[in-house]
Amino acid sequence: MPISPNQGSTGGGTTVTITGTNLGGATSVHFGTKTATITANTPTSVTVISPSGTGTVPVTVTTPGGTSNPLSFFYVGAPFKSSISPVSGITGGGNTVTINGTGLTTATAVHFGAATATPTVVNDGQLTVTVPAGAAAGPVGVSVTTAGGTNNGLTYTYVDGPTLGTLSPASGPASGGTAVTIPGTNLTTTQSVTFGATPAPFSVINDSTLSVVTPPTPDGAPGAADVTVTTSGGSATATGGFTYLAGPGI
Repeated sequence: MPISPNQGSTGGGTTVTITGTNLGGATSVHFGTKTATITANTPTSVTVISPSGTGTVPVTVTTPGGTSNPLSFFYVGAPFKSSISPVSGITGGGNTVTINGTGLTTATAVHFGAATATPTVVNDGQLTVTVPAGAAAGPVGVSVTTAGGTNNGLTYTYVDGPTLGTLSPASGPASGGTAVTIPGTNLTTTQSVTFGATPAPFSVINDSTLSVVTPPTPDGAPGAADVTVTTSGGSATATGGFTYLAGPGI
């Protein structure tokens, strides 16, 4: 006589189906010493809502013909989450985050606000999940659903990708050292600025302005360089955004 699922929350409320023979007219289903609520009954199955409980308990079905042999049902506590990393990412989703805690073995879903994703369980203390797309930039609550219930308590912040305007000035010597202002949007979380493949030192003035010092060109040659700004919300590139100028010769 199978029972499915064979585990559920210590708080009760799990829908459980018991299948077998001669189950019609079931008068009660016991989880240990507690009685479950019967919601459906046929000659081959009984569906119930589990009561609260702890540990492993025997489940029996009583009909006018007697009481069945016991099956085991395992009560699982609600999960505990201690950390999430990284704590932010692009609004379009797609990046992977790691959640640490306890009681995560039976995790079936991770909710990011109203969006839901299916996790990969590493072990009882850790899971990974691909972040679903967010409805808009901003923080959302993160909850994990397991056989033991759903637990909240963590926050993940969706960040819009950056946009770039015209650099000022847009040209300077190939030797580098030009102080440049980069206008744009969503620049607060800037992680790097590159001219071509060369990283440049930068300061975030505000969400719409970066102050950058141009690096020298790798080979000292003049020409246009792509300028790429990378933030926690993604990357944006100003194609040929800065032109390195040749120095004078006599």
